[in-house]
Amino acid sequence: MKTKDLLSVADLSAAEAEKIIAQALKMKRGPVPQLLSGKTLALMFEKPSLRTRVSFEVAAHQLGGYCFYLSPDEVGLGKREPVSDVAHVLSRYVHGIIARTFSHETLQTLARYSTVPVINALSDLEHPCQALADIVTIREKKGRLKDLNLAFIGDGNNVAHSLLLAASLTGINFCIASPPGYTVNDKILQTARGFANHSGSRILLTEEPEQAVKDADVVYTDVWTSMGQETEAEKRRKAFARYQVDVRLLSLAKKDVIFMHPLPAHHGEEVAVGLLDSPCSVVFDQAENRLHLQKALLAEIFGKAGRTR
Repeated sequence: MKTKDLLSVADLSAAEAEKIIAQALKMKRGPVPQLLSGKTLALMFEKPSLRTRVSFEVAAHQLGGYCFYLSPDEVGLGKREPVSDVAHVLSRYVHGIIARTFSHETLQTLARYSTVPVINALSDLEHPCQALADIVTIREKKGRLKDLNLAFIGDGNNVAHSLLLAASLTGINFCIASPPGYTVNDKILQTARGFANHSGSRILLTEEPEQAVKDADVVYTDVWTSMGQETEAEKRRKAFARYQVDVRLLSLAKKDVIFMHPLPAHHGEEVAVGLLDSPCSVVFDQAENRLHLQKALLAEIFGKAGRTR
């Protein structure tokens, strides 16, 4: 890895991403080696979590390690005490920090002052663990990654950013359909285009959902209003009104299309009611694979950096 930390999908090389994806699928088949024996990890979350928290705790346990949770009220990150002080202190106690924060800058500060690896469990800019698990699911369902077409319908948010980077890194063609003003971050886009130059993947931005899903192997969507954006909810509902993924939109994709969503879902908004339980939905397999990706990621990071403590 380029640094001790995983704050972005861009911290991985294509070979490292491929290794982690293959390892996740191998660990899903079992058995799971006890690679975290004697290792302790801190989960420090500013935002609520179901899949991320549980998958990391279970992953650490299955690998033979110990994981504990620090709530927002317990730490008061940047409020009760400076982020830099928290990083210094936790580095003396644990082998790694897994952090879910409102601001990506908070993660960067944690990583700067921490002497142990910091993993991004979600920030306002990226959600790398989610995207890597999504790629695991696509490989599992499609048997390959190269030249597949992935259509993302909706907000150019943290999940879209990490998925764009992961797709372009692994050779998947990525098309995102978003309303004006809601597309992906320019810096993320430029990084992804750099990856695409090496992998051969294509990147397309459009305002038309129908254009995005044409010939898609994978159709993906996420909530229109993310955590921390609640005051924008009504404005976003209006802006995204024609960006719901439903049976009609999926019918424009390939016949064997799979539908993905990182959850939690707002049924009747970004996804039509009942679609999560349709035959083309792999949403709950996708959620399960968070666990197996987390195991592979922890094994990769702490099989090396973890030996330093």
